[in-house]
Amino acid sequence: MSDTDHLLPAADPLTGFGDTPIPRVGRWSPDVLGTGFQARLMQLLPDEEGEVVATLVRHVAQDDPHLLAGTPSRPRFRALYIHGWNDYFFHREMARQIALAGGEFFALDLRKYGRSWRANQTFGWVTDLKTYDEDIEEALAIMGTDLPLVLMAHSTGGLTAALWAHRHRDQLAGLWLNSPWLELQTSSLMRYPTQQVVELIGGREPRRVLPTGGNDFYSTSLSGWRQEEGPLPEEWQEFATDPSLAGWEINPVWKNTGRVTLAGWLAAVTAGHLQVAEGLNITAPVFTAASTKTFTGKVWDDTVRASDTVLDADVVAERAARLGSRVWVERLPGVHDLALSIPPVRRQLWSATLRWLATCVDFPAGMELAREDARRLPSPEDVQLAPR
Repeated sequence: MSDTDHLLPAADPLTGFGDTPIPRVGRWSPDVLGTGFQARLMQLLPDEEGEVVATLVRHVAQDDPHLLAGTPSRPRFRALYIHGWNDYFFHREMARQIALAGGEFFALDLRKYGRSWRANQTFGWVTDLKTYDEDIEEALAIMGTDLPLVLMAHSTGGLTAALWAHRHRDQLAGLWLNSPWLELQTSSLMRYPTQQVVELIGGREPRRVLPTGGNDFYSTSLSGWRQEEGPLPEEWQEFATDPSLAGWEINPVWKNTGRVTLAGWLAAVTAGHLQVAEGLNITAPVFTAASTKTFTGKVWDDTVRASDTVLDADVVAERAARLGSRVWVERLPGVHDLALSIPPVRRQLWSATLRWLATCVDFPAGMELAREDARRLPSPEDVQLAPR
């Protein structure tokens, strides 16, 4: 095999990227995130659509040219991150902040998402969130069990991670959740009738498309500051080149606004919501970050960039208290994925994360230096998907 055999041809129709590295089964290979990141394909049991794979991404700190100052050379724990619906892992800054805290960072592109999605598959399709146990357990087998484990997740991945943590509580040192989807966007009063309808339809027509409403404001906010928003506020001028305002480089095939909601999948999610409402028993410390505001307007305004436009942030915070007895809730004025908010919000997020991690794992000497470094303003090359 030549040095270029692992690359896809230019403008590949599946990935949307040219020269995209293809993860290999059973070995680490170059990843789309560039130097300092590798990916490995994991073969899973086939389903009704055929072959199934998941992809494990790892941060190789010693190879990362943008490693944060003060990062310890030897990890004290391992972290595994799980993305949300219509998403995949591209958060290089997250990997670097966890490395700064003394963690060896891994991320999972679940079956039928991102790097793991195949053209013959129904995007994101499962009918039971327990199905992801196989993805998670295969990843953990590769990561190893000799260091404490911190499970990290966002949105729908947060629901999956919380339920997994409840069933495998003895395996975790901590659970970190970023705007987890723990309840329907409407209200708990609507969950029961909605769940009954969804289960009825899902049982008869699991692949039936359901209307969900909503808007594209969150996706639009990730593309950067728009001309129609007017001039960039003076207090944000220093962040003009940051991806939160210049636009995140996101693969439009792996994350876009054209996804549909299928009845069988939503039935699995609402079943998970019911479990959370009844209360989970996660014994490890739980960190839950949620926005300080929920945007419900029909017309874009300047509060979109400081609000959750996908979930009800107050409900997220309330439901988080039902996950276990050691829950830390942090409210921040950012977007649905708080790790993609403007730099001051991200600094608060990682500073709070460092403080919380101190309750879960043994930190290396010199942690105070790391705490201060987490508050610094990241440069654009630290957080972009790949060098421009």
